[in-house]
Amino acid sequence: MPGNPTPTSPPKRRGRRAPTTPPEDSTGPCRVCIYIRRSTDDEHQPFSLLAQRTALKKYVDNHPGWVIVCEFEDDASGATTERPGLKKALDAAKVGLYDVLLVYRVDRFSRSLAHFVDLAATLDAANVRFSSATEPVDTGGAIGRIMLQFLAVFAEFERNMIIDRVKSGMTAKASKGQWAGGTRPYGYLVDKDTQRLVPHPDEAPILRDIFHLYTRDRLGTRAIATDLNERGVPNRTGKKWSGHTINRILDNPAYTGDIAYRDVYVPDAHEALIDRDTFRRAQDIAAARGDVQTQRAMSDSDYYLTGLLTCPQCGQRYIGTSANGRTRRYRYYTCFTRTRYGKHATCTAPRLPADDLDHMILQALHDFYTTAEPVLAAMIERANSQHNSTTDDRRAELTAIAHQITTTENAIDRYHTAFENGAMDDATAGPRIRELRHRLAQLQARHTELDAGLTSQPEPPPPGTVARIRDHLSTIMTSGSTTERKAAIETLIAEVQLTDQGVVPVFKIPTETTMPPPETDEGTSGVPPVRTIVRSVGRQGLEP
Repeated sequence: MPGNPTPTSPPKRRGRRAPTTPPEDSTGPCRVCIYIRRSTDDEHQPFSLLAQRTALKKYVDNHPGWVIVCEFEDDASGATTERPGLKKALDAAKVGLYDVLLVYRVDRFSRSLAHFVDLAATLDAANVRFSSATEPVDTGGAIGRIMLQFLAVFAEFERNMIIDRVKSGMTAKASKGQWAGGTRPYGYLVDKDTQRLVPHPDEAPILRDIFHLYTRDRLGTRAIATDLNERGVPNRTGKKWSGHTINRILDNPAYTGDIAYRDVYVPDAHEALIDRDTFRRAQDIAAARGDVQTQRAMSDSDYYLTGLLTCPQCGQRYIGTSANGRTRRYRYYTCFTRTRYGKHATCTAPRLPADDLDHMILQALHDFYTTAEPVLAAMIERANSQHNSTTDDRRAELTAIAHQITTTENAIDRYHTAFENGAMDDATAGPRIRELRHRLAQLQARHTELDAGLTSQPEPPPPGTVARIRDHLSTIMTSGSTTERKAAIETLIAEVQLTDQGVVPVFKIPTETTMPPPETDEGTSGVPPVRTIVRSVGRQGLEP
């Protein structure tokens, strides 16, 4: 006999689980997490971390049964959720470490409405209430949820107003020719009284040297960075230079004396460190080098141009390479980076046909000395002008380096004294002393280079020197050996620049000791005796 049907329970309703948090007026035990935040736009507002923490603890003490179980803080903008303290607070909520997240004000939690909605949903999914100590906000009740939405809107509105006020203030400063704000440009200081840029006594000479290396010597940005690092010159933050930093400097109109901020442009607002022609030339070179089709390579190899060519892309030397074809051997100049890393190399500078380039440079050298007297006179005049125009900067840099040498030597002495007195062990003093000695060697090398550059002045060659060199070049062009031709190039050419305008040999100024090698019995063989490497103007020589 069938029994009575067993009553079945009604089907469960699918949906979000009902909150288990206590109501707003609950006086039972409640675990509280306090979250405090301070950002840079609050410098003149009474919302310091200490003030928030004190107010929140007092608020919790006035609620029986409430106890603070954890605390998280941030010192960042409320416009983003990428805050370490906030992430830790949310992680703690997800694992059920607290029941209420308490803040001083809603804008301490977030200043973005979209972010606020997402954060509130995260807390809600973890069954955690959100509450404000100074506003009628508690997500444990319907009214509190509505107020939360309103206050989030006003927090975002207030943030936008702050941004507009800051931009307006910076625009107003820029329109007066003052520095609008932010990181100062390398080579300048911001005058506290006038808020205008003034030359930095130590950095300004280096800044001018950067532009000269780029526009006159045609070094690339990474090559300039390498040069500065080898000289021991730190950047604005005291770290090593990079090609990116050099590129930003070359593109900054502040160095011509102008202030450019948003739509504001004020010419001649402060003392210029770079003339406008040099700055414009730097822009033109950067634009040309940015075009892959106009990129050129420099090289270093064992052929005629050994040690004379440098890659403008990566700053490495070019080396001599070759490939065997069916009927002949092909010679090239190839960037060391490409040679070493092959298809994985980051440098894309092309290979250069060595035979063509060697002949071209030798012919240019011969042609130059065919009409060398008037050309040399003009070049020496220009070299003297360049030398005189940079004298003040180099003297200023020399003075600054001398001061740095003294400071470094004193620092080494202090470490030695501390070690001898037992105040510091070798494990601490030793590495620092080695670092200071390396720095001292860099400074002393640069001091010697600058001092030599200040005392040397380009002078015309003695009478008869050009004629002797011309005759020698005519001989080796027709019947000279490979060794003689290579020797002539090494003796008479400072470097060969490969620019967007083409191949540019830079010639050394000959002196009375620049004598052609004596002829051998056959005139075409034998290694020439000692060759005197002649002086060059500065470090680069003279462009024709």
